[in-house]
Amino acid sequence: MLAVDSGGSGLRAVLAAGGAALSAPSVSDEPVRIGERGVDAGHLLELLLPMARRLLDTAGAGPPRAVVIGATGFAALGDRMRADLPSALAGEFGGPRIALVADAVTAYTGALGTRAGAVIAAGTGLIAIGTDLESWHRADGWGHLLGDCGSGAWIGRAGLEAALRAHDGRPGGSAPLLACAEKTFGPVDELPGRLYPRTDRPAVLASFAPQVAVCAGHDPVAADILRAAARHMADSAAAVCPASDEPLIAFTGGVFRMGEPLLVPLETELKERLPHARRVPAEGDPLHGAVRIATELAVGGLALPRDERMLYEVAGN
Repeated sequence: MLAVDSGGSGLRAVLAAGGAALSAPSVSDEPVRIGERGVDAGHLLELLLPMARRLLDTAGAGPPRAVVIGATGFAALGDRMRADLPSALAGEFGGPRIALVADAVTAYTGALGTRAGAVIAAGTGLIAIGTDLESWHRADGWGHLLGDCGSGAWIGRAGLEAALRAHDGRPGGSAPLLACAEKTFGPVDELPGRLYPRTDRPAVLASFAPQVAVCAGHDPVAADILRAAARHMADSAAAVCPASDEPLIAFTGGVFRMGEPLLVPLETELKERLPHARRVPAEGDPLHGAVRIATELAVGGLALPRDERMLYEVAGN
């Protein structure tokens, strides 16, 4: 089985058998492009197929029985993936069973498996997803221009805004964040020219988020940014959490590696909004979720809600 996680900071692929990865994943740090026609299926294939061939050659394995691709932007921008990838993957691998999946679904499945609850997936972007195992419910995940509130890109952008406010002498500025921005990017008056032309702007913004966490212990502006991020996360989780007696809630994604400066206010916000929910650790990451889905797909069935915009399944030959 071939499992793939395509996120805002790059792409990872792994071969799996018996529900477990056979080796460390193959990694590309180049994100799949999103253009005017949505997720660029051709670019995804350009990145993925050489990685998959290397994995298969190294393992001495035949074509995979199942291929699962979890991708950022699939739910809203995945029309080209649905149209182009099944035939291309069948041509490459000889007709495996295929599932094209929103990265929120692989994040959920990696964290909670097939248990009802809600997951906050926060990396470069952010989405909250919940299910009662009958249907999917999602909140945010609208990208760094329209949403992803509380994500790495959102935190990084807020930190850079505070740095620029300090540079200008406007209220709400942060001298510590200004110093960090200049150390990271150079003179901040050159920042627009460095940032705006780039196609990987969300990842660049997210790269500054850890600096906000570092400053939060001694800078009230940075601490306020993380408290605001926690409020946004809790708002999204509350919007999707099923109304059962004790739903589960888990976090997954690199943003949570910031630790206490973010997690303490987030726990407080969740207790206020979702007092009936039980926090549990995520069992695994989105790539683990893709492996789980591929495992179920290979043996003939998925115990997850069907929704073509969230989980698009194609039967193999």
